[in-house]
Amino acid sequence: MQPHDSPAKSDPAKPMALLDRDQGLLDFNVRVLSWAEREDVPLLERLRFLCIVSSNLDEFFEVRAGLHLSAAKAHDHSGSYSEESFEKLAGLLHETVQRQYRIYNQQLLPALAAQGIRLLSHGERAPAQRVWVQQYFERQVRPMLVPVGLDPSHPFPQVANKSLNFIVRLGGHDAFGRENEIAIVRVPRALPRVIRLPHKLTGEYSGFVLLSSVIRAQIETLFPGRKMLEFSQFRVTRNSELAVDENDVDNLRTALREGLVHRNFGQAVRLEVSAECSKTLSEFLLKQFNLPANAAYHAHGPVNLVRLSQLIDLAERPALCFPAYQPHRPHGQHGLASMFSRLQKGDVLVHQPFERFDLLLEFLREAVYDPQVLAIKQTIYRTGSDPQMMDLLREAVRRGKEVMVVVELKARFDEEANINWSEMLESIGAQVVYGVVGLKTHAKMLLITRREGRTMRRYVHLSTGNYNPRTARLYTDISHFTADPELTRDAEQVFLHLASQSKLPRMQKMWVAPFFLHSQLVAKIAALGASARAGKSARIVLKMNALTDELLIRSLIKAGQNGVKIDLLVRGACMLPARVAGRTDNIRVRSVIGRFLEHSRVFYFRSGTVEELYLSSADWMNRNMVRRVEICWPVTNPALRQRLVDECLLAYLYDGVDAWDMQADGSYLPVGKTADGHSAQHALMMRYGALY
Repeated sequence: MQPHDSPAKSDPAKPMALLDRDQGLLDFNVRVLSWAEREDVPLLERLRFLCIVSSNLDEFFEVRAGLHLSAAKAHDHSGSYSEESFEKLAGLLHETVQRQYRIYNQQLLPALAAQGIRLLSHGERAPAQRVWVQQYFERQVRPMLVPVGLDPSHPFPQVANKSLNFIVRLGGHDAFGRENEIAIVRVPRALPRVIRLPHKLTGEYSGFVLLSSVIRAQIETLFPGRKMLEFSQFRVTRNSELAVDENDVDNLRTALREGLVHRNFGQAVRLEVSAECSKTLSEFLLKQFNLPANAAYHAHGPVNLVRLSQLIDLAERPALCFPAYQPHRPHGQHGLASMFSRLQKGDVLVHQPFERFDLLLEFLREAVYDPQVLAIKQTIYRTGSDPQMMDLLREAVRRGKEVMVVVELKARFDEEANINWSEMLESIGAQVVYGVVGLKTHAKMLLITRREGRTMRRYVHLSTGNYNPRTARLYTDISHFTADPELTRDAEQVFLHLASQSKLPRMQKMWVAPFFLHSQLVAKIAALGASARAGKSARIVLKMNALTDELLIRSLIKAGQNGVKIDLLVRGACMLPARVAGRTDNIRVRSVIGRFLEHSRVFYFRSGTVEELYLSSADWMNRNMVRRVEICWPVTNPALRQRLVDECLLAYLYDGVDAWDMQADGSYLPVGKTADGHSAQHALMMRYGALY
């Protein structure tokens, strides 16, 4: 990846130029892609990382690329999104995609073949294998395909977002004597993209064929009586942002459900074709989708690398995957019959996925079946398809408890699942609200109200991540369980605000966006800067997924110039240029890419001997500060605070295996691996779990 335009050349008297956000996102994906090249990573996991990058790039095109493309089409030469920004972005994207296919063809395919896992093209298949593939095509594929010959009464068909298709140029005449050359074949999503050949046809190796290869070998049979001149597989990616004006709809849920119908057919932003696709066919498709030439990407392999993840399961080779990891029950929780009893003694922290997410489900289950629990309130952003939590909420309603669920309908790419959950919960009597118009509810809270003698006592679970059992095994996050009366009161006030939209009262411990979080963080950074200027030792260590908010960035730069030592653990896009002489000498930026996706948000501030540590649902992005409901809360127990410093901050600052450090030009270099270097994630896995 090319370095950013160096901010070191800027005039010291002027505000420092920040790094480009979109290049930062692509830089992150290059770091992830490096795992597909690492020989110390199990082979099928290398393939998985290749697929992850393809999925990330799909989302980048669906969400970000359209902004630049629209400016390019308008010949706009100004602003953040312009014709120039599109040209630069397209160059970076083409470079990344080319690297993907080089890794796929030159490293992964040969390595898989050496392990007896072969993806066989038509030319590599033995005669008996070709017969089987032809029979498979006739039985399973041909009945699902409907070739469309283009003419005035058969216009170019609607092609869904990210679907597999073929374009064909034909010679000769059709059944009516016409010379219509172009035909389109759409491939249904229901067909598997990777097919395993029978063992009797492969012998000592495992043989697989791609669906695109199966169709390619038989595509001529779809057009009897016509000569096949040329063809190519293709795939179009579309802008997938749902454009719903919340101020102009009566029912947001209904409007979003209607919008989902059209998402698959939004503005085209990328065209992928086979590497051998001719200029004639490529230009024809670009014209159909109203795309410029550099929006076409030529794939030296399948146009959808994401679907190769099916091969990982089909191969059935656990020795080529990461050793299975079994997290233990959270430290100190063995033998406790009741979470309520435990929380009456003190707070509980769970560091996922090194410790089990199950403790949250046990907490909710205990609340559901405890007759003294009167009310359960929860936010839902991304829960996935696992029904456990929803089944428990349904049971709570059945048992007569007051259940309130704040469902974020606009959680990108989870809208349909959240709509379905909200309708189900509402149908059985739960109180379902959708937050505040114009804002996304991104805060993660589960609040339990319990009768204990003559008093009501609240218990709350606060989290940096989603209530999703699947991602809880893949993402690093912090779960915080507490009966702290101030934090539980604050959580109650946030739920009341989301339901009634009344003014949020003054919080006792919690910082809430879009009201106080932004200003509190700016004030905290400024206070540390003042301490450093007064001669005190001052330190800031921040762990998050993205740092792109300009006000917070400039506050950090100023604090660093005042003498605060600042370390930023930013997994993804970071617009703050670190280590620039005379400007950001006191600021280091590090990104850690590991087996698990780093997702926790931990903010540490120290002035002299006074330490403060906060957990949050929010990254330091403008949208999190002003367009979302987010929470940030302190961890005041000294032992728990030190545990978070050790596990979430120090371990990563001294990671000598999986870390990348930002250079003064904005580029990242991997740390030099040494014999005694440690991986933060591996150390935590060994501390809290077992590898099998």
